[in-house]
Amino acid sequence: MWWIYALLSAAFAALTAIFAKIGVADIPSNLATAIRTVIILIMAWAIVLARGEFKSMGAISKHSMLFLVLSGLATGCSWIFYFKALQVGQVSQVAPVDKLSVALTIIMAAVFLHEALTWKTAIGAGLIIAGTLVLILK
Repeated sequence: MWWIYALLSAAFAALTAIFAKIGVADIPSNLATAIRTVIILIMAWAIVLARGEFKSMGAISKHSMLFLVLSGLATGCSWIFYFKALQVGQVSQVAPVDKLSVALTIIMAAVFLHEALTWKTAIGAGLIIAGTLVLILK
């Protein structure tokens, strides 16, 4: 079932890039990021409240909260740079280069989380890196 959610994530990420490129055309990229973030905030909290998951807030450890905060900061930085890149670049180049994060995640997961790095996964990451280089090098 995980792959269905992953495919849906990919489809919505593609729509995100297209919609964002159109939306950021005439406004500062940071303002566009802020508007998008408010919408995501409202949507996420609506889901949490509708599902009754808010009552789990008290059970979050300091360790989990620290890493969720760090993840949020990383996401914020990613979005700020992504929207700026979309504003000044072509979406057909920015979006694929942004997906270099997939290869970086594979490498970081092996180094920091000690996840197994199979040949199949390493080759896939290598192809992503090669594809990114093709897009950015002249």
